Amino acid sequence: MELVEIGQKAGKAAAVLNTLSKEKKVIGLKAASKALKSHGDEILSANLRDVENAEANGMSEALIDRLKLNTARIEAMAEGLLDIAALEDPIGEVLSMKERPNGLIIGQKRVPMGVIGIIYESRPNVTADAFGLCFKTSNAVILKGGSDAIHSNIAIVKVIREALASCEITEDSIQLVEDTSRETAKELMRLNKYINLLIPRGGAGLIQTVVENSTIPVIETGTGNCHIYVDESADFDMALSIIHNAKTQRLGVCNACESLVVHSRIKDAFIPLLYKMLTDSQVVIRGDERARAICPEIEAATEEDYGKEYLDRLISLKVVDSIEEAIEHINHYNTGHSESIITKHYQNSMKFLNEIDAAAVYVNASTRFTDGGEFGFGAEIGISTQKLHARGPMGLLALTSTKYIIFGNGQVRP
Repeated sequence: MELVEIGQKAGKAAAVLNTLSKEKKVIGLKAASKALKSHGDEILSANLRDVENAEANGMSEALIDRLKLNTARIEAMAEGLLDIAALEDPIGEVLSMKERPNGLIIGQKRVPMGVIGIIYESRPNVTADAFGLCFKTSNAVILKGGSDAIHSNIAIVKVIREALASCEITEDSIQLVEDTSRETAKELMRLNKYINLLIPRGGAGLIQTVVENSTIPVIETGTGNCHIYVDESADFDMALSIIHNAKTQRLGVCNACESLVVHSRIKDAFIPLLYKMLTDSQVVIRGDERARAICPEIEAATEEDYGKEYLDRLISLKVVDSIEEAIEHINHYNTGHSESIITKHYQNSMKFLNEIDAAAVYVNASTRFTDGGEFGFGAEIGISTQKLHARGPMGLLALTSTKYIIFGNGQVRP
């Protein structure tokens, strides 16, 4: 199908969704959730083809983990749709209503964006999440996944479309661009006549390509060079536990910790413990000279290491002499995603919260919590590292706009 035809169908679907009742949207989401579970074997079979192709092409362990589905992950996708169904529907909410001296009553009402395009890589669970959030906010969605997950995406979209049709809801609420070529992706980026908002979700290369080529307004879901700063007052056991979770629980996610910063006053006692814990988990540390003086087995870090999103069993390490130096280092190299401080010092925690420039800033917690589900959004469309109307995990509200509504009784402007 030609992209223009897909865009036209999405526009018609968006008009229908704008009139769909809250109750009907819940029915659609529940039907889609049930269908994902009942067609799990079909989806897993398609996913297996993608995983086998990825392994044959030498894809890394972390990226294969992002691609791979299993029964539990399909259950989670289905439950995510139920979570979204249970959330309060923001469409139609009146945000304000004020009377002007001339008697006009001017208010603001929350409305759908219209048609949302999403270009993403690898993760087939994004297909279900994106549908759920867009559908709940009365937006039609056009999906363009990568070639790595094409069979999985086709299967998931087919199941969802059939579920919607069974509820007499337009199937074109969700459409998949099955041509995975770069040329088609760039053509989609210029479909501004039909698409109101474009969201790229993937690596730095994908996001840069979309930003440079799109004629559609873009919300960037940035890469994650996430830091954990271990302050001089940190509880060592807490710090090690948080770092282990943030780095090793899942390697190929944007909220995994990629960089560590340690205060010099605790370096002699803490770094050997850190080295043992990470090497026991097969994580290689690349550190500065002060860290390597304590543990010579640590590899030498380059300038590139401090700014790199590894998505692998690698992590950088920098020793600093103050919280000010830690904040300066993090703000210089971070990607505006998620940063954490481990400390017992209240003033230092507040300084870190106030001065770190990122979408999510933590005190004594893992960066892995930067996630729509963990934040209570049901799911997420991505994690924005911009400073526009949406920043951090993007749930329902991020996919809405507003319009002014004005009531008069015959006023004309003098």
